[in-house]
Amino acid sequence: MAQTNRNIEASQPVIRQLDEAAINRIAAGEVVERPASAVKELVENAIDAGARRITVEYADGGKTLIRVTDDGCGIAGEDLPLALSRHATSKIDGTDLLNIHSFGFRGEALPSLGAVGRLSITSRAGGHDGAEINVSGGTAQPVRPAALNGGTVVTLRDLFYATPARLKFLRTDRAESQAIGDVIKRLAMAEPFVRFVLRDVSGDGGGREVFRVEAEQGDLFDALHGRLRQVLGRDFAENALPIDAEREGFHLSGFAALPTYSRGSAVAQYLFVNGRPVKDKMLTGALRGAYFDFLSRDRHPAAALFVDCDPTLVDVNVHPAKSEVRFRDPGLVRGLIVSALRHGLAEAGHRASTTVANATLGAMRAEPAGEARIYQMDRAGFAPRPVPPVAEPQQGAGFAETRGMWGRVETPAPPSPEHSAAPEPQDFPLGTARGQVHENYIIAQTATGMVIVDQHAAHERLVYEKLKKQMAQNGVAAQALLIPEIIELSAHDRAALLAVADDLARFGLTVEPFGGDAVAVRETPAILGEVNAEALIRDILDELEGEGESLLVQARIEAILSRVACHGSIRSGRWMRGEEMNALLREMEATPHSGQCNHGRPTYVELKLADIERLFGRT
Repeated sequence: MAQTNRNIEASQPVIRQLDEAAINRIAAGEVVERPASAVKELVENAIDAGARRITVEYADGGKTLIRVTDDGCGIAGEDLPLALSRHATSKIDGTDLLNIHSFGFRGEALPSLGAVGRLSITSRAGGHDGAEINVSGGTAQPVRPAALNGGTVVTLRDLFYATPARLKFLRTDRAESQAIGDVIKRLAMAEPFVRFVLRDVSGDGGGREVFRVEAEQGDLFDALHGRLRQVLGRDFAENALPIDAEREGFHLSGFAALPTYSRGSAVAQYLFVNGRPVKDKMLTGALRGAYFDFLSRDRHPAAALFVDCDPTLVDVNVHPAKSEVRFRDPGLVRGLIVSALRHGLAEAGHRASTTVANATLGAMRAEPAGEARIYQMDRAGFAPRPVPPVAEPQQGAGFAETRGMWGRVETPAPPSPEHSAAPEPQDFPLGTARGQVHENYIIAQTATGMVIVDQHAAHERLVYEKLKKQMAQNGVAAQALLIPEIIELSAHDRAALLAVADDLARFGLTVEPFGGDAVAVRETPAILGEVNAEALIRDILDELEGEGESLLVQARIEAILSRVACHGSIRSGRWMRGEEMNALLREMEATPHSGQCNHGRPTYVELKLADIERLFGRT
């Protein structure tokens, strides 16, 4: 049965001009999504005003109170009513919307906030008296004198009181407070020379300080590193690699963490374009692609990256909240990020994150007091694993003096006259092998401590890097299909697939247009063997839709190389001679990315002598 459209009256609809209050409330829905959105707009205004000290206070997750105090240039009293008008701004003159140098430029934040809440602005510009204006639900009061030394204080109370339906969509006070904190942290990273203070003044007390960072000193790179240490913590600062690269007018700087310092989600990824915090799918995909070969798919890298370019090369006016951007040449930016990060990771060599050692030390904590545990060797029916015989120890044999307690240990022979003495541990970053325990873990002594190496994981990574290098030199062999497979797609999917056809061809998958909306798969990667071409194409399209790029073919090829490397590497349970262990250590030092296995787990743990002594209470 046919139904009438209930949104259209039976009579001829009348076109009406909405009043200013309705227009502002509609606009507020785009600009102010939650209290954190209001904080973002107000703090960005303070930064644009040249503020060097910004204090943000909120109550009840920002629902009942948001107050932003800054020491910026201020607003003259006669300009306050104009500042509350829609599309009124001091940031641009409207002649060039592609040359944006400030955070704000749309002139929508203040009128939008005044339309859905109770807004008060107190400000004093240089050479003017202090003034205050109040607006509630879109209705402004006359300007009146106010006492203020300088700068601006913006107070927003009862957010969304004029649009109560929006209040139902807000989350708990705790969740909204966390969102506000995340906004402040991102802006604090973008502006290391500005002091930020965040306070929760909920309840009747004096409030509590949630977050504080002091203004950094020195050059921009050092200031950024210091600010990241304050915001993201010491662990990130110690395990992050400096990134500094430039290509065709784009400059990439910042810090990216080692692969072994990874996260279970993408919460530690901070991206900025011309100092503006953004959440851009293309930039996130580039970051994921740079770490693609070093992390398993359920782990995510940590990074704070800044892309700087001429404002005319990027459009920031594609979203009301300015959280998305559009580059004139996105491929150039993506290539810059991927190449710069991979170069930085390669230069890190065998380095692994310090958190690996911290976790190891934490696992070595003392046993809790209480009933004695029953160990496996004390259980009935337990037969200990036989220990292979060990050669009789010689004088100064080190671990060999323990005879069979620690498994197989290589007994070093005394140096012959024609051979030089064994290298000292301080000669090498990973030290000199002193023994092997459980036929899987190499114990090496360094100048400042000791290193425990997983021999299978380490050699697996070394073999994998060799296989990748050979594939890069010789290319991926393609296997031509006797009968090309024709796949019918939608027009959108066909265009998306053909747009990445050149990238797919580099990995041996050849796709060509075949009339209408169909494509023909003519070649598949030989290393994959027999493959369902249509299923592979569908999976690639799903990844393109969700991530903006597809690494599926590369992932499958490298997964096979990883399996080959696993089978071709030193197995667990194999006894190694001293020269073999030292050769493995030297190769790890010379091979990039050897600090983590093919799945992003560490291949070795380094313990400093001071940490070891602390375990035994010797400090």
